[in-house]
Order: sequence, then structure tokens, then C-alpha cells
Amino acid sequence: MADVTVKRTEDFEAIFGGGFRRVRAGLGITSFGIAVIDLPPGFRHYPEHDQSHDAQEEVYTVLSGRATLVAGGEEHELEPGVWARVGPDEKRKLVTGDEPARVLAVGGTPGQVYEPPEFTHEGSAAMPLEKLDEKLSKGAGASGAG
Repeated sequence: MADVTVKRTEDFEAIFGGGFRRVRAGLGITSFGIAVIDLPPGFRHYPEHDQSHDAQEEVYTVLSGRATLVAGGEEHELEPGVWARVGPDEKRKLVTGDEPARVLAVGGTPGQVYEPPEFTHEGSAAMPLEKLDEKLSKGAGASGAG
């Protein structure tokens, strides 16, 4: 049998009220983090964070809708076809305006073995959003890419 896994987005396990799809775990990926994040219109609660605790760089692109990436003191409009890379030490936050956004987040640590955050494993408990926000604001914890 071929070493291939194929799934529809809605078939990935979802946490945080359905807003975070565990794509990495659902496909059995071990070399990098990848997740689909669904943000409703007017969303401002995505935690501002950096990845300095694990030196992970992240890439974001919008699959549908529009989102604003706030990073480096600047706002970057993301829409389908626009890609953004954010370095590990840079604070970042995603927000939406009048329309929802489906965001693909990919992360990895250059030159190191990828170690997925516990909350990104299928079947594991999702960290409560308050705790996630607290951990991320202290520079420790989870990656958006999972």
C-alpha cells in the first residue's frame, strides 16, 4: 500500500470551538507543524505571541477570506495567494475584519528536529484558551502551526 494520507479539512480533529484543525496529527506529519485555523469575522482574540521559546519560524497564508497579520509593528493584509513568514523572535497576531478567514499555518525549527506541542496531538485535551493566551504571552507553550 502507498504511503499516502488524504483527508478533507472537515475530517481533521478540531479544537478551540472548531477554530483549530489538527492537520499535522491527522496526516501523520512528524517533520513540521501544520494547522488550519478558522477565524470568524471581527476576531481579535488570536493571542499575540512569538516562538522564541522553541525557535520556530511560521508561514501563514489565507485559504479563503481575509486576515490581517500584525507583526514587526506593521499590518500585513493576507488573502488567498499572499504568503507571510514570521521569524521566531517576532511577535505576531492574526485578526479579521468584516469577513471570516481560513488560514493555513506551517511551522518548523531550522536545523532542529520538530517537536510538536502536546495540544496538537489527536485526542489530547485542548489547552483552555485563557491558559494558551497566558503561555504564549510569556513566550512559552504552543505554536499556531501545531
